[in-house]
Amino acid sequence: MTSTQRWKEKGWALLQLLLVASFSQAEELVCRRRGDPEDPQLSKDGDILLGGIFSLHNKWKNRQDTYMHKPLPLQCISLNFRGFQYAQAMLFAIEEINNSTDLLPGISLGYKIYDSCVMIARGVRVALALANGNELVYAPSNAPCTRPAQVQAILGGPSSSSCMAISSVIGPFHIPLISEIATCACLSDKTKYPSFLRTIPSDYYQSRALAQLVKHFGWTWVGTFRTDNDYGNNGMATFTETAQQLGICVEYSVSVLRTDPPDKIRKIVDVIKASTSKVIVTFLSPPDLYLIIQEMSLRNLTGYQWVGTEGWIFNSQTAAMNRHHILDGAIGLSIPKAHVSGMREFILDVKPLNSSSHELFTEFWETLFSCKFKQSKSSARNQRETGHEDVSGVQNSFTDMSLMPIFYNFYKGVYAVAHALHSILSCNKTCNNKMQLDPITILQHIRKVRFKTKEGDEVYFNENGDPEAKYEIINWQPTENGIVDFVTVGLYDTSLPADKQLNLQNTSLIWAQNSQKVPLSVCSEKCPPGTRKVLQKGKPVCCYDCLRCAEGQISNATDSITCVRCDPEFWSNERRDACVKKEAEFLSYEEIMGALLTAASLFGTCMTAVVAFIFFRYRQTPVVRANNSELSFLLLFSLTLCFLCSLTFIGRPSEWTCMLRHAAFGITFVVCISCVLGKTIVVLMALRATLPGSNVMKGFGPAQQKLSVLGFTLIQVLICILWLTISPPFPFKNFQKFKDKIILECALGSAVGFWAVLGYIGLLAMLCFILAFLARKLPDNFNEAKFITFSMLIFCAVWITFIPAYVSSPGKFSVAVEIFAILASGFGLLIYIFIPKCYIILLKPDKNTKKNMMGKGAPKSF
Repeated sequence: MTSTQRWKEKGWALLQLLLVASFSQAEELVCRRRGDPEDPQLSKDGDILLGGIFSLHNKWKNRQDTYMHKPLPLQCISLNFRGFQYAQAMLFAIEEINNSTDLLPGISLGYKIYDSCVMIARGVRVALALANGNELVYAPSNAPCTRPAQVQAILGGPSSSSCMAISSVIGPFHIPLISEIATCACLSDKTKYPSFLRTIPSDYYQSRALAQLVKHFGWTWVGTFRTDNDYGNNGMATFTETAQQLGICVEYSVSVLRTDPPDKIRKIVDVIKASTSKVIVTFLSPPDLYLIIQEMSLRNLTGYQWVGTEGWIFNSQTAAMNRHHILDGAIGLSIPKAHVSGMREFILDVKPLNSSSHELFTEFWETLFSCKFKQSKSSARNQRETGHEDVSGVQNSFTDMSLMPIFYNFYKGVYAVAHALHSILSCNKTCNNKMQLDPITILQHIRKVRFKTKEGDEVYFNENGDPEAKYEIINWQPTENGIVDFVTVGLYDTSLPADKQLNLQNTSLIWAQNSQKVPLSVCSEKCPPGTRKVLQKGKPVCCYDCLRCAEGQISNATDSITCVRCDPEFWSNERRDACVKKEAEFLSYEEIMGALLTAASLFGTCMTAVVAFIFFRYRQTPVVRANNSELSFLLLFSLTLCFLCSLTFIGRPSEWTCMLRHAAFGITFVVCISCVLGKTIVVLMALRATLPGSNVMKGFGPAQQKLSVLGFTLIQVLICILWLTISPPFPFKNFQKFKDKIILECALGSAVGFWAVLGYIGLLAMLCFILAFLARKLPDNFNEAKFITFSMLIFCAVWITFIPAYVSSPGKFSVAVEIFAILASGFGLLIYIFIPKCYIILLKPDKNTKKNMMGKGAPKSF
């Protein structure tokens, strides 16, 4: 095939296509409706039309579609009186506005009300019918298939899910949808639902209010039920989130729907029975709640505290279902009570329906009075009605006005549209009825309206199209005749500060099983002061064990998470709920050990004084004069100071006593040891002096002995001065040795200085011991060396054992060990050096002669 032929064929095909398109455009100059028409159940003409979508029926007939022919229209059954009440509330507001000379003067409002039959798909269908109209053919004036909305606003929507679907469809056309029932917080999202508004508060506030209510009564362990739709799922999700922030734990969360099979309902009740929580928080519609309480009544499950939402807490039909008193004592949130003058009478006056929809009026009348409308003699029912019966004498859901707050919401919704239209049409005494109404303009004006109803309530919408949230707290209190009394016990108002939003009145509440005591619903009991919470593994944060605070730690509040450590100078009491000041421990004069050591010190001092007196009294005797009596008196004086310096170790440490005790101890003991060392050297010199030609005693006479004592002492004085100058001892509070006590002691300052003092004393003592041991075999009559040897042996033994005892002794006992070492070594020197001489002076005066002292005898082995 040549290229020329191909172009000819393509050109011919294109020409045919253009001809077909031209003929089609010429033929389709009008818009044609597809599908069956949707006629309103109730309608009335007017200058401006409002739409209404209500569930006038609860069910529909199931049909078997064979897909062989066009499906029949949906047939709704089971008349819903609540839907009629809502419709009547809307009509009441419209009639009131039409009769008003102040609002929309000269403008009549009409309406078209459709039945959604509790079916989301049908709700969307009738919403489109309200937007488009039912004309079979429509010839557009400007653009193809575009025209103004059939109605200027739509009111109603039987549920949150229906409103979400309807708003998604009509939202792009900016047709306002005002709901009085849909509470799902998700509808506040203006990006998804730009034309949605409501006169009922969002569940965003109700969920938080429920959580605060539960927290107020101390219920931290709850179960939850929700309707398995947008209303229940979104509302419960917000409640759970807020509850977690408030420290409330959800033991179980179960969804339920009226279409659930019996097996699922039984499993749900099994969950309740197996649970430990006693409070049930619900986001349920009345039919779903009825399924649960019916199954619970079969199992006689009672004693649970129910917390409800506005969906059922103020519904008399729900109260009528509570025949087994399962819901007695329930508490929850409700829309505030309202009264609109004339509305009750208008709702009950249904006879005008006869002129608007005779077929619907007939069905309504027959259902209301449970009889057959009088039509012919061949009617099968015995009871007949004429249409003039008295409705007010009937007791059923239609004559029940407990949902007047919801009716009031419909009333406010109609008035919101009317005020917006009043503003758009520039109404004063008359309105500009030639103005072309635009859905976008109407929507914008509705969002901006702010007015007061004739009852004095202010109506306005926030940026999300929601009204101000205000709830009454309702308590179910059964009466003697079995009727539930809905008692208002509090208020929740979001316009108030956060700490004042929840306000409960001092009204006595009735709880589950008619108890007047607030039920307890916790996973774990509160931890008392003195304990802390420890979470149980694998369980929510509300389940915990209470552990006692450790020593030195306290918790002074209930349910403390942690224990607080006391300050170093404080310690926990026995209950671990308060810090008490630690006992300051030091060796005092008042206690037994301090008193005994003080007595021992004074006894040593007195004993030394007695010895000194004896020596002074018999100072001219050979025993005293032998071996330098001046050294003996100096030794006795230093021993007195040694006994007295031990007293500086007793009592509360201070800066001066800390420095004095170690310096005095070190210097006085060096004087003692120096004196003893001098005596020992004298003994050795005397031994050497007995040898022929020896002149030793001249080199170590009394003057040299005194100088040796002074020299040895000055070295210790120098060590003490350096110690006290560089890093002196100081009073110190020791918090480490004992947990519950403060040890008041003298810190050494410089450990080197302390051990240098002791080391120097030890060095002199060892030197003295060695020299005395070498001179132990001198003649008995003049031999003082063996007594010095014994005294030095005791001295060294005491101070060698002192070191480990001092280090290991706790608190004041280390001070007592040091005092004991001072006293023991002092008594050792006093007893072994001076008591034998006193014995001779007092009891053996015959031996206290120069001849006896100079006598020679065979030496004795040591």
